[in-house]
Parts: sequence; structure tokens; C-alpha cells
Amino acid sequence: MVHRRCQWDNIFPTERSKNLVICCSGIGVTKPFSCLIVDRIADLEIVGKNQCFPLYWYEEREDGGGQMALPGMEQKGKFIRHDGVSDFILKEFRAVLGSSVTKEDIFFYVYGALHSPRYRAAFEADLKKQLPRLPLPEDRPAFDRVQRIGRDLARLHLNYERVEPWPLEEVATGGKASFKVQKLRFGKNGKDEDKSTIVVNPTLQLSGIPAKAYDYVVNGRSAVEWIMDRYQIRTDAESGIVNDPNKWGEERGEPRYIVDLIKRVVRVSVETVDLVAQIDGEGGASRPGEPPAPPTAAEPPAPFTYPDFRYPVPMAAER
Repeated sequence: MVHRRCQWDNIFPTERSKNLVICCSGIGVTKPFSCLIVDRIADLEIVGKNQCFPLYWYEEREDGGGQMALPGMEQKGKFIRHDGVSDFILKEFRAVLGSSVTKEDIFFYVYGALHSPRYRAAFEADLKKQLPRLPLPEDRPAFDRVQRIGRDLARLHLNYERVEPWPLEEVATGGKASFKVQKLRFGKNGKDEDKSTIVVNPTLQLSGIPAKAYDYVVNGRSAVEWIMDRYQIRTDAESGIVNDPNKWGEERGEPRYIVDLIKRVVRVSVETVDLVAQIDGEGGASRPGEPPAPPTAAEPPAPFTYPDFRYPVPMAAER
């Protein structure tokens, strides 16, 4: 149940409405800028004072179905679907990059560009005071590279529960290993914290977590550490209600769910870091006075498949 839906009814008017939304840190957030793509209603603090940029927005029809669909509109039952990327921006991009650029290309270019280390470093102060502004790409090779990476990042982030688990070593530390969590914590190396190991419970540890996994940070904390914080048993002080994350997996016949989720988030984190390192190109994206970035292959991008728990979604390696 969502207490204050605000504009979400225009983005996901029904539970079957398909959409993608880029969520960005809002104005005044003190944590470093971050963004995350979602395919459903997101919390205000998912990335800190969440500001949303949807691929589409919906308007309820009041004419009984007689209105003609204009450019940038598509009638869907009782709703009219509008493009989130405006015709004006499409025209601007096409003037620089050619007529084959689509609004979906621009959407994923934005998601990729917002992950650019060079962009975040150059506008670190501005991103705390105003919504992000992106310059037009200077050439088609740079645009194609960033929008393709943006698509791969989107697939990875939306499908974090379906990716192949990272091959962490499961170390039994006492009798028959249990997959139930009480409170996840890091291992120890003497007196020091060992982030390469997560203690699931007294009978099981996960070892071999790459240090790189902690470089993927969302809303001020690594994705791995968000999982560790959220997936623990808590008891509400006032009501006495126990929040036990183990129950969800048990009810679905997936007692390994949390253990496998940790492994999957490690993979998402490592592969995100690898993709982000490619965004600025070899030596970085071209700037005025610099030679252009090397061209990329001209193969057309794969159509984006909307995640849905009822249907498998292909990952980059399957395309």
C-alpha cells in the first residue's frame, strides 16, 4: 500500500501498465549523486528525495475512445500513453546524430550518461543543488556506446533477482548448514573486518566477494551492504510485530533465496562497475579539442524487454 502516490498514477495507472522510470537523487541530498531504473512504484528515498523521469506517462481518456492519437501518443484501453521524451528533444538529437535515433535510444542514453564517472565528478556540486542536465552527445559513436551501456545497465539492474549468482564459496562452519538469516555481518581477519566474507548465520559463511563489488554505490551505500542491512530479522518496538525476511523464501519453496540474492547482487555490482568503466570510452568521451572516441560496431540495439515475474527476460549474454 502506498500512502502518497503523487504522480505515480500517471506513470503506472494500473498494475499491468508497463513502464520504465529513471530515479535520480533530488535537490538538497547530501549523499553522492546516484540513479536507479525501476519498473514499478518506487519509494521517495530509494535514491534520496527521488526525482523520476519515465519512459512514458499516461492520461485517462475522457472522450469514450473517440480522440485521435497524435504523434507521441498511443491509446491503451482507457488510457492514452504519452512519450516521456519530448518531440523537441528527439529533433535536437536527430539534428546532431541522424534520423535513426529513437526516443528509447535517448532514454537509455540518459541512464548510461548519468552513470558516467567523468560527468559525476565534473558536476558533483551542481548535482546536489539542481536536477541533472546532460549535454547533447558530440558524435554518433559516443552516443551509441553510452546508450548501449545504458541498456545493459537497465537489464542488469531490473533483473537483479534473475542473474546468474556469483560463484561465492559456501563455507559450512558448524554441522548442517542452514540458509536462515538473523543478522548478516562481515567476517573477521584478526581484529579487522573482512568484507570478502559475509556470515549468514553460525553455520554458514559466504567467501570470495571481490572488493570491486563494493564500488557500486546506490544512495550512499554499496548494493551488497543494502542487502545486509535490509535482510535481517527485526521486531517493531511498539507493536511487537516481527519482520522475518526468511518467510518469503520459505513460503515460495525457496529457502536459499537470501543466500542466492547476495550472490546475485555481487554479480550485478561487479558487472555494473565493469560497464560504468566503459561509459567514457577509451581515455574518456571526446570533448572539444580532443580526438573523437573510437567508433563502435554499428549493429542495431536489441529491443528492450520489460521485466515481469511471469516471463524470463534475456540478459546481455543471451542476446
